[in-house]
Amino acid sequence: MSGLALAIWAVTLVIVAVVIVPLALSLLGRALTAARNIEGYMQDMLTAGVGIAGNTAAIPALDTTLATTAAMAPVAQGIAETAAAAEAFVAGGKGA
Repeated sequence: MSGLALAIWAVTLVIVAVVIVPLALSLLGRALTAARNIEGYMQDMLTAGVGIAGNTAAIPALDTTLATTAAMAPVAQGIAETAAAAEAFVAGGKGA
């Protein structure tokens, strides 16, 4: 090898050692920090998701409630009619 080739090789190694390696380590450190932050956010999301699932577990029971309410409508109508008849009876008895 010639002296010029050795000088170019030495300068290239110095540039790699002084610039490229620290830059690569810095970028890898940032990537690791971002990955750890994402992992923490995912843990928070899992906790929130489990809480939401627990809080919304009773929603299917609303279908049963709605069906029961529909079945109670005629009973409520009967109660209203009976109450109206009783009110009319009491009002008619007081007027006599």
